[in-house]
Parts: sequence; structure tokens; C-alpha cells
Amino acid sequence: MPAIEASQLTRVFDQKTAVDHLDLAVDEGEFFGFLGPNGAGKSTTIKMLVGLLRPTSGQARIAGLDIWQEPLKAKQLIGVLPEGLNLYERLTAREYVRFVGAMYGLPDREAARRTDELLDILDLENDADKMVVDFSQGMRKKTALAAAIMHTPRVLFLDEPFEGVDAISGRAIRNVLQRLRERGTTIFFSSHIMEVVERLCTRIAVITQGRLVAQGTMAELRALAQTGESGTLEDVFLRTVGATDEQILEETQRGLSWLE
Repeated sequence: MPAIEASQLTRVFDQKTAVDHLDLAVDEGEFFGFLGPNGAGKSTTIKMLVGLLRPTSGQARIAGLDIWQEPLKAKQLIGVLPEGLNLYERLTAREYVRFVGAMYGLPDREAARRTDELLDILDLENDADKMVVDFSQGMRKKTALAAAIMHTPRVLFLDEPFEGVDAISGRAIRNVLQRLRERGTTIFFSSHIMEVVERLCTRIAVITQGRLVAQGTMAELRALAQTGESGTLEDVFLRTVGATDEQILEETQRGLSWLE
């Protein structure tokens, strides 16, 4: 049984199709990368998979549970770090993470222990009693990640987890994610940082204009894109979505008369 499954998943906004009959299956324990240009449908897909946005048609399942037919059971299994960080800004980081632990049914003492450990490993211990409203984007991101993994989710969804995060914190986050995967957590990971995706992910899918155009291991994607064994994920991605270096150069040079 896949940990994550989408069947003909579709979302239409005002006659514009953002996600177009997407079929996807992610196995238990995978570190799955989900790539696409801006506006390709990545965040819309994630929102439908986790039950934040109702699809126009199709189904989304977590460990066999339909996210819309059995939302409470399905959502107990997942952790989510969404694109938009809508945190409770008048709580401190410690209060917010403990609150999320309580919502998942953790006993008070266990929630307090996990909160302290998470804030420490994510370098937030000195700011744990400051309100979230005063946090930088990177600090908010780390607080949201701590809340997302508080209950050791079976499936973890991450939408741009490294955006606005410094290099030291980024390394700490990668280590935490690797430890989660070693414990069996399935990770669904969307990012524009190609090097991180290439280093971490066991399998990668590419979406453009709402359609899934490629998926597989790096070796399989290189073969599909015909980039050769030395091709980077960026090379594979650009070729898969139909963007060549020459085309990008031409578009960036066209019309900039003041740089001629």
C-alpha cells in the first residue's frame, strides 16, 4: 500500500486547470522530491494531498485512507510544513510547539520533553520564549518544522523547508529529516534548491502546467532527459520542462535595452 497516493487528482480555479488528472504513488519510507516551475501546481497538489484544498475531482489517500472521506484518521498520520506559514503569532515558540503536541494527543510531560529537544536541535532554544510575531522567516520556518514532526508522523509533507534558512540550520534540518526517514517516515519534499533535492531524495517527480511529466530515480531521469551520467538535477529539470540554456539566455536579454 503506498504511503501517498493520488488518483486523477484535478483542481480547477475559474476555468484554469492548476492540477490536471495527476496520478502519483509514493512508497513507504521514500524521500520523494516534487519539482516544478513557479505556478506548475506543486503547492496546489500538496494542499489537496493533506486536506487543505478540496480537489475538483479525483482522490488523495494517505496510507490507504481517503483524506476527504476519513480526514481525522488520515491527518493523524501526517505532518505538514506548508508554503504559507500561518502560525499563531501571539504564542511563543515553546507554547506553539507544545500546543501542536497536545492537539496530536501527546501527554503534557512528553510534549514538553519533545519541544525542548526540537527547539534545541533547531537552534531555537535561546528564542523559545519569544513570541512568533517577532521571528524572522527562517525562525518561523524552523518553528513550523518542529511542530510538523512533533508527533513523529508516518508521512511528512514539506513545501520549501529551506527557504530563508541559514546554512547551519539547513544542515541541522537535513540531519533531522534523515533521522526521521531512518525511523520509517515517508517524506514528500518540494523545493527549488536542486542540489538539496538531488542529495536527499530517493525518487523525484517533475510537474509542469499541472501535469506530471517525469518521475523516477536520478539515473532514470537522466536517461529520460538524455543528459548523460554527469547530468545534474538542474540539467534534467530544465530539459524535462522544455527550457534550454539558449532559450533562457535569449529571454533574459530580450527587451533590456538599458543593458545593451
